[in-house]
Amino acid sequence: MNFNVITLFPKMFEPILGESIIKKARQSGLVDIEITDLRKFAEDKHHTVDDTPYGGGTGMLLKVDVMDRALKEATSNRQQAAGSNEAKQNLPPVPCTLHPIVILLSPQGEKFTSQMAKELAQEENLILICGHYEGFDERIREHLVDKQVSIGDYVLTGGELPAMIMIDAISRFVTGVLPAGAPDEDSHSIEKDGKPALEYPQYTKPAEYNGWKVPDVLISGDHAKIEQWKKANLKSASN
Repeated sequence: MNFNVITLFPKMFEPILGESIIKKARQSGLVDIEITDLRKFAEDKHHTVDDTPYGGGTGMLLKVDVMDRALKEATSNRQQAAGSNEAKQNLPPVPCTLHPIVILLSPQGEKFTSQMAKELAQEENLILICGHYEGFDERIREHLVDKQVSIGDYVLTGGELPAMIMIDAISRFVTGVLPAGAPDEDSHSIEKDGKPALEYPQYTKPAEYNGWKVPDVLISGDHAKIEQWKKANLKSASN
């Protein structure tokens, strides 16, 4: 699974994506994350990536020409990497079907869900575009992206945090990222009434603390009753 993130703030990513499960997935080669600095594709001496909107208005818009150059290089790099891997493995060249799915992180986009994460995990290459400033030249939406995605009904300063959330959620559905038998393995697949669920309440030692007790059934040793209790206490993701 390959991600390429186009951003104005590349240093934001490594502190998050260089830790925990995602770090291990990257080290094992299951997930590859490339961060592209949008400013590299500005052609003037000031590295201008945004400008004022035609017709007036507040704020600045990211420029379509700069974004187009960034996307072309990101796509080219991925295709070259695929060809290099085939050569290393002495495999015949395969007709390129690796054109990435380009996703614009936008408040106007489709709501990001667990089901969307699962579907996107089936793709080989994703490019995530992080917005900033007031927004985008509309031609970016119209001509350069395949999909717009929002992580929720609120406003953030940019698309960097949403991109990290999407990478984390999508990567968990990539085969091998969650080790077989690990506690996390089923944490994205538990369902209640056919809908995604979070999990049932869990407890550990001590059995009583400050007058707060673990439910008796969980320390009863009756595995059938314990399983019934777990199923009855699944918390829906909508709660």
